[in-house]
Amino acid sequence: MSYGGYNGGRRMCANYQRTSSAVEGRNGYLAQRHHASRGFSPQALSVLTILHNFDLKRPDGSTAAQRLFGHPFPDLFESVLSTFTELPMPRRSSVSQQPNPWYGQSVPA
Repeated sequence: MSYGGYNGGRRMCANYQRTSSAVEGRNGYLAQRHHASRGFSPQALSVLTILHNFDLKRPDGSTAAQRLFGHPFPDLFESVLSTFTELPMPRRSSVSQQPNPWYGQSVPA
């Protein structure tokens, strides 16, 4: 089967690059998540954008925001964690807790 020599090979490489770009990078990731989840809310899409720009790192340790703006940003996880206060106590059940009469009683063998 002939692909037309040199130009045919270039055409096949271009087709391969074009088809592989749909599954690579941020757009590919969002396309797969969109298909699996049946859509995103606007809030979920903005959170994924923040994660992509400020948390995902290349092997050299730089984020997309660092490369774009030319200076480092604080760690995203540490920034979010610093906004939390002490966790609240768990809610009490509206059903009153009845003691279990069988708990803690020994049974003769």
